[in-house]
Amino acid sequence: MSDDSGKRDGAGRVVALCGGVGGAKLALGLQANLGVRLTVIVNMADDFNHLGLHISPDLDTVLYTLSGLNDTARGWGRAGETWNFMAALQQVGGDTWFQLGDRDLALHVERTRRRALGETPTTIAADIAKRLGVTARILPATDADLRTMVTTPEGELEFQRYFVARRCEPTVKRIHFEGRENAMATDDVRQALAADDLELIVICPSNPYLSIDPILAVRGIADGLRAARAPVVAVSPIIGGEAVKGPTRKIMDELGLAPTNAEIVAHYRGLIDGLVIDRADGAEAASLGTEVCVAATLMTDLPSKIRLAEQVLAFGRRIRGARAGETIAVASGDGA
Repeated sequence: MSDDSGKRDGAGRVVALCGGVGGAKLALGLQANLGVRLTVIVNMADDFNHLGLHISPDLDTVLYTLSGLNDTARGWGRAGETWNFMAALQQVGGDTWFQLGDRDLALHVERTRRRALGETPTTIAADIAKRLGVTARILPATDADLRTMVTTPEGELEFQRYFVARRCEPTVKRIHFEGRENAMATDDVRQALAADDLELIVICPSNPYLSIDPILAVRGIADGLRAARAPVVAVSPIIGGEAVKGPTRKIMDELGLAPTNAEIVAHYRGLIDGLVIDRADGAEAASLGTEVCVAATLMTDLPSKIRLAEQVLAFGRRIRGARAGETIAVASGDGA
């Protein structure tokens, strides 16, 4: 995508907090609008070691999506994937619960090699993003080890064991982040959130509990959002009381949380200046107690991702304008 794309929204920068597939969809739309002016801060707490390799599922989803290499039909991994390695691994009795395609495997091998040489996740991600043709700047939330742990009746499960191996079947009693006491935002992340030309911070419609909370658990990031000069807006992952993708609704039910936009506002209270909700929930807008943008939030193809991103950016302009006492027209499709 062209580096000068998206000049419609001014000359400042936008930061997006992003987890897996749902968040990456909006990040792609934002990249189409903003080009190099977009910085994506990515959840790293899904990372784990498998078969001697360092796997970064959310980071790789973002890299593949923003480079156009992702498998849109399957929803994860690379397009045009083959599975010879997994077949051969199964043949010799190897551990195959986590699928690694042949193309995908190359990234894990190279990342593991470079980490063993002492390179940081931030440096590796930046280089790989450049090689894959990603226009946006990609920043791991932290270079420290951070792990999402799910407390279930079966005991403590690493997130990938819960999500992939157990297919989200165990009841979630608690979610916590192992290593958070040592996980600090990198200098790059802190500088991105404090940039003088920052226009907007977007919390993508990733799972708030599994994808966004681990980012916010990194020391310096939540404080960076609160201190930022730019408004912070979240895009709700809830449409009509249901989650578009993943175990968000199941987790909310099991944690005793109502699957509503009001619950999303409460979850992000003190961090956000506004929430983007779907048209199906437009009647709730007046009762949410925050600035609201009503838009079509279901992203089914590239045009819908770009349109939603445009509306999110327009919402940010509206909030900035209100702060400055200005009247700014709102793009078609969003409103209070």
